[in-house]
Amino acid sequence: MNQKETGMNEEQKMERMRALAAALNAASAAYYGGLDEIMTDYEWDAGFDELARLEAETGVILPESPTHRVSAPGEEAGGEKEAHEYPALSLAKTKSVAELAAWAGEREAWLSWKLDGLTLVLTYDGGSLTRILTRGDGAVGTNITYMKEVIGGFPLTIPETGHLVVRGEAVISYPDFEEINASLEEGEEAYANPRNLASGTLALDAKHLSEVRARRVGFYAFTLVHTDREMVSWGRRMDWLAEMGFAVVDREAVTAETLGEAVSRWTETVETGGMPLPVDGLVLVYDDTVYAEGGSVTGHHATRAGLAFKWADQPETTVLDHVEWSCGASVITPVAVFDPVKLEGTTVSRASLVNLSEMDRLGIGENRKTVMEVIKANKIIPKVIRVKEREGTYDIPSVCPVCGEKAEVFVSRTGTRLLKCAGPDCPAKHLKKFQRFVSKHGMDIDGLSIEGLRDFVAAGLIRDFSDLFRLEEHRESIVLLPGFGQKSADHLIAAVERARRDVDPVRFLNALCIPQIGPDAAKRLIAAYGWPGFLDRLRAGEDFAQVDGIGGERAGAIREWFGKENNRAVFLELLTLLEVRNVTPRNAGGGACEGKTFVITGEVRIFTNRDAFKAYVESQGGRVAGSVSKKTDFLVNNDATSGSSKNRKAAELGIPILTEEEFIRDFGGAAPA
Repeated sequence: MNQKETGMNEEQKMERMRALAAALNAASAAYYGGLDEIMTDYEWDAGFDELARLEAETGVILPESPTHRVSAPGEEAGGEKEAHEYPALSLAKTKSVAELAAWAGEREAWLSWKLDGLTLVLTYDGGSLTRILTRGDGAVGTNITYMKEVIGGFPLTIPETGHLVVRGEAVISYPDFEEINASLEEGEEAYANPRNLASGTLALDAKHLSEVRARRVGFYAFTLVHTDREMVSWGRRMDWLAEMGFAVVDREAVTAETLGEAVSRWTETVETGGMPLPVDGLVLVYDDTVYAEGGSVTGHHATRAGLAFKWADQPETTVLDHVEWSCGASVITPVAVFDPVKLEGTTVSRASLVNLSEMDRLGIGENRKTVMEVIKANKIIPKVIRVKEREGTYDIPSVCPVCGEKAEVFVSRTGTRLLKCAGPDCPAKHLKKFQRFVSKHGMDIDGLSIEGLRDFVAAGLIRDFSDLFRLEEHRESIVLLPGFGQKSADHLIAAVERARRDVDPVRFLNALCIPQIGPDAAKRLIAAYGWPGFLDRLRAGEDFAQVDGIGGERAGAIREWFGKENNRAVFLELLTLLEVRNVTPRNAGGGACEGKTFVITGEVRIFTNRDAFKAYVESQGGRVAGSVSKKTDFLVNNDATSGSSKNRKAAELGIPILTEEEFIRDFGGAAPA
């Protein structure tokens, strides 16, 4: 996309313009439509700039030119198309701080993030949210008001009865993006970037609202388009939105003189990983909104609405050392390992190649014979953007790097060539089970995110649940994994050690991922039999169908799970590694907390954690509530004399306040350390 237009005749320039427009539009349609990325941002920007230069030279703008359209063709969602009340125009952009300063001139201005998501326009009337539109082509968007309950970052009602129009960006954070990609089920394609995922999410229809909610899309207001109030200052408008409950973009007041230092500081925040939201630049706006609205419209840009600053990517040339194949939840992903290069102040030697189609598109060749250019996309993600020299081709592995089963090439619904493991029991396909096992409602192993679990599985450190309690044997290997160092490895191993002690049997049963046996069913089983009573009956082959709330279907699921040799072997191995707490059956003569309701607040010092405290109360026939009321029998707070709201409420109602020591004295439980 970097062909020089110098020396072209008019016909060649027109041909080049048509080719550029077609390629850019196809890439944008994929990008905005939540499909596989077919062109890097770096390539798209270079092609866009070349097209704009050719248009300036020829004086011709093609009808399909992306330089004069706000959004990509094909941006779709499940709602109806509707006209915007105020055109949602895009911003002109620059890569020069000097141009930013010149644009600011002598006027007060604000610097904020250019979030990399989907622009949404929210309308409020009479204090209620009445409409959400996507930006669409700037004149017409798609109504997705049906998603108002499942997108975060804005209130459904506001203390303002007039007409309000708010524009902002819907994004998915990098941590959430990584978690969602890591937990995909077998056969699901990984998303290329958070923007791609957000786009695909907001294109879902009303039947998939639970999926939208699960992806944690957040809205961040970046301008107040209209208010009936007299409020000229952009900065004051943003403060006002925040006061009403909107999530608002970070912002800083600047002048032409202070702009350079501010841009450097904000850029450093991105480079050092201090920005969890996807951004692709910065935005400069005037504080005087009346002045800003008085500009003209050139193409699809409002000249005074703001100026976007995009970082100039600095590609570095390196040589491919080898391709590493990493099996995730759904596919085997190729990762380029290359000679280390400095990018944005850090040394980089790895970058995901995404899938086989992307490797083909780039032209990846043999190891040590592939010379390529890499960048840090948006200052964060290492990315291979171009192969400069190639000889031969890459080798596709025939077996999965995790389990050794056959690796197969398949074509996804979008035509992408992917590599997947054919082994049904590959640990990499069961990351959600590992995630549940280590969660707070499972074994509560702090410091193991789903991304960390994926890396542990890919490195061969975890194949079943019992391996989690042998991680100390792999301390040296853990230190070398992404995101880990000596300190975090020590923290994780200490967390594993804590998790193996005084294990709540309810959380243990839930952690095993037995189909249909979640926290509620586990509580019922332990309440009925206690521990090791449940274990004794399991060994005796007892049918659990008679337990209240279990029934034949759940009892059958238990029999089937423990009937599988692999499951039974892991379970027995775990029993040798864990110290499961003895619990008396609730139904055996009534527990110490029978019929009483407790509220637990403040720091827990004797019980392992709040969940362990709650589990004990419930095992003894009691109930734990979240707030103090007339139905509360005891409030447990180690700071019994504090002026907290729960302490005050308990005092008003005459409810006794106990410390943990006093609770244990009266009701039993964990012995004080």
